[in-house]
Amino acid sequence: MRIAHEAPLSIFKRVQTLTDYDYALVHLFDESPEYYQLFKDAVKKGRYVILDNSIFELGKAFDTDKFAEYVRELKPSAYIIPDSLEDMAGTIANFLDWEEFYGTMPGKKIGVVQGKNFDEIVKCYNFMSEHADIIAISFDYSFFQEQYPNQPTKYHSWMLGRIKLLSDLKAQSVINENKPHHLLGCGLPQEFAAYKSYKWIDTIDTSNPVVHGMAGIKYKKDNETNIFGLDLKLSTKLFTMLNDEVANLDDVVYNINSFRANLIT
Repeated sequence: MRIAHEAPLSIFKRVQTLTDYDYALVHLFDESPEYYQLFKDAVKKGRYVILDNSIFELGKAFDTDKFAEYVRELKPSAYIIPDSLEDMAGTIANFLDWEEFYGTMPGKKIGVVQGKNFDEIVKCYNFMSEHADIIAISFDYSFFQEQYPNQPTKYHSWMLGRIKLLSDLKAQSVINENKPHHLLGCGLPQEFAAYKSYKWIDTIDTSNPVVHGMAGIKYKKDNETNIFGLDLKLSTKLFTMLNDEVANLDDVVYNINSFRANLIT
């Protein structure tokens, strides 16, 4: 699995040395020319770059026409076609519209699987398997909390929910192992230890090691599972910390290294 961790501008280049590729949030391009330039430089250097439509941060996907302009300008390695949260039909319609109007854009097309329940997830997955270059799966579908209602936090429910979802999709032969998959974010980082044998997962992105390291919270080993991770997750979103100075860089680096050494490899 190739890893990207979003980071504030002040430590962007340091974090870049510890990751496999770069993950860009398109709405920040308008807010920060410096942020945009970092990704233009990454593309020029031959770094693998994924451009996200910022739906998690904005609650809805970034304006489609403007997103397309940035895809043309930046020429990322891959980009996430604007989707609609937990809306299977809307996401499929958005994908088809994109193919009609922007089908020749540079970069690989990432299609996000959306749905309100397992059956809708399967239908959307099968569509993306046929049409997208890369299949992306979110970490926070609301039905995960219905599956696991008695957990300490929603983050535990999301973690267990995606582990079960991927296991069920694989068991029912839904997973197309011939296509690369991208995992969007995470509830708790220890989730990724469950995927070490899933060779079809190509890329993941999460700011988790950075956000918690900045707060002085270091990953620790669970005595029962022997897996590094967290008991709780901060609700802070990295994009709100874009211009923050980082006092706990050593903790950030520790978390990033622990993430790779203990959860991915």
